[in-house]
Amino acid sequence: MSSLLSVNGLRVGFGDRAEPTFAVRDVSFSVDPGEVVALVGESGSGKSVTALSIMRLVEYGGGQIHGGQLMFDAGDGAVDLASSTRSEMANLRGKVMAMIFQEPMTSLNPIFTVGEQIMEALRLHRRESNTGARERAIGLLERVSMPDPESQMARYPHELSGGQRQRVMLAIAIACGPRLLIADEPTTALDVTIQAQILNLLRDVQAETGMALLFITHDMAVVAEIADRVVVMRNGEIVEDSRVTDLFMAPRHAYTRALLAAAPRLGALSGTNGPRRFAEPSYSKSAPPLVGDRTPLLEVRDVVTRFPVRTGLFRRKSAEVHAVEMASLDILTGQTLALVGESGSGKSTLARSVLRLIEPASGSIRLRGRDLIDLDPEEMRKMRAEMQIVFQDPLASMNPRRRVYDQIADPVRIHRRVDEAELRKRVEGLIQQVGMQSDCLERYPHEFSGGQRQRLCVARALSLSPSLIVADEPVSALDVSIQAQVVDLLIELQERLNISYLFISHDMAVVERIAHQVAVMRRGRIVELGPRRAVFETPQHPYTRQLLDAVPIADPGRRYQKNRQVHSASSKSPIHPIGVRPTPMSYKEVSPGHLVENIIE
Repeated sequence: MSSLLSVNGLRVGFGDRAEPTFAVRDVSFSVDPGEVVALVGESGSGKSVTALSIMRLVEYGGGQIHGGQLMFDAGDGAVDLASSTRSEMANLRGKVMAMIFQEPMTSLNPIFTVGEQIMEALRLHRRESNTGARERAIGLLERVSMPDPESQMARYPHELSGGQRQRVMLAIAIACGPRLLIADEPTTALDVTIQAQILNLLRDVQAETGMALLFITHDMAVVAEIADRVVVMRNGEIVEDSRVTDLFMAPRHAYTRALLAAAPRLGALSGTNGPRRFAEPSYSKSAPPLVGDRTPLLEVRDVVTRFPVRTGLFRRKSAEVHAVEMASLDILTGQTLALVGESGSGKSTLARSVLRLIEPASGSIRLRGRDLIDLDPEEMRKMRAEMQIVFQDPLASMNPRRRVYDQIADPVRIHRRVDEAELRKRVEGLIQQVGMQSDCLERYPHEFSGGQRQRLCVARALSLSPSLIVADEPVSALDVSIQAQVVDLLIELQERLNISYLFISHDMAVVERIAHQVAVMRRGRIVELGPRRAVFETPQHPYTRQLLDAVPIADPGRRYQKNRQVHSASSKSPIHPIGVRPTPMSYKEVSPGHLVENIIE
């Protein structure tokens, strides 16, 4: 069988054409008709540049193809995409080859309805009438399992959830029946349940239409779920190309083995009670768990947080979003409580309510016995030295115009009176604590990798020696190897400094590595709470079981053995009329410290 796509000796450079910096060097691989090929590697390995080169979009980002062939069977003969004109490529894109990206919000046009954007591809490439294009667009939304597709046609991208937007992108991509679909990290930013839905959908559409799929990811569990063959890239070159079962059973290259070793696997800590570093063998059950202190550091009781919905000309409050409803939890000194759930379940809102970055409507939040809600602004400012936060995107949470030294030193300057010599010594010590050298202090955030920037954010959070750090999705945007380094760092700092963490994540395998306790949130309520081992090994709530069941398994042999329940459990609207009182939560204790809500909807 001849290949649908054959990449031969591809070289792509950026910068001066006479002396370019090569991001891709002599890359060669093929994709057969109906085949799913995963292109994997860490950030900077050249995956996305290769994909953009195939679509000939790389030149719009400053790149140039300096050599090689991109032979593609367009159906009426093979063409070399590398030498095709822009008009020829415009005719091929969307018609016989299509691409979907990681962040659909930046790919969809915010001023057009989703219906218009699907219909545009049909009118352009299939010359369909408005009526015919509309009917087919509704059918495409049905095919990608969009609820109530006819009404969704009139909605704008910002009115849809992340999973719904990715479904719209897939509908646009398959509108004209492409022979090749390139998916660039399409599920990285999605929750496990939505990720499972999109993967199932991609697999179903690919099997139904017979199109080939080039799937770009750094998640090896996703690779095991969907790929037939795997191409591993490192530093712009291919280091391994093999069938997916062969790669997982006997990886040939050391880099591939490192990627597989760094990938978190749910169930790796089965039978153990405490967190464990990635650097420690998961089979070593004898290592003592980090048990921390039994003294509650933070006590959250019946917290309710709501947001106003304003409508009309005068923007009057007409309803409320019930973001957090009667949430209660304890975080013990020196321990980690992980907050898990889908997007919109209230995880980040509860975390920000704990820090009073968002004001709760009612409830109590006690840190070392002091109720934070009763504090005036000046007292609260002093208490903030005890509580710090690390955000998901380190680049967005750092000032691009200020040196790293100043950004780590600022919290100390604000809360403490320290002379500059002592401050410099303190900051250098913090940098060394997070595994970096002091010579980086004079540099700017853009000069670091994602993992390094997250280490700098951790150093900044440690600058005031806080007792509590809120980590809001701190590793979800990082490659697996960098993710492992950051998780190991957090565990090491907790062991050494006795810090408590409120760790928010949708990655259940990472939560298993770091958490002592787990709280599961659904529609603003905590539906299950208990020790990590109890919640993960004997989940009691159907929603908890659904979250765990949706986690991809890094084992190709178990791809089709898993009967998944991947329907979203957060589809009910959180908007309610003004004055609706929260229903008190009632729990039953199924084992020591393991609570599950009594009334299950």
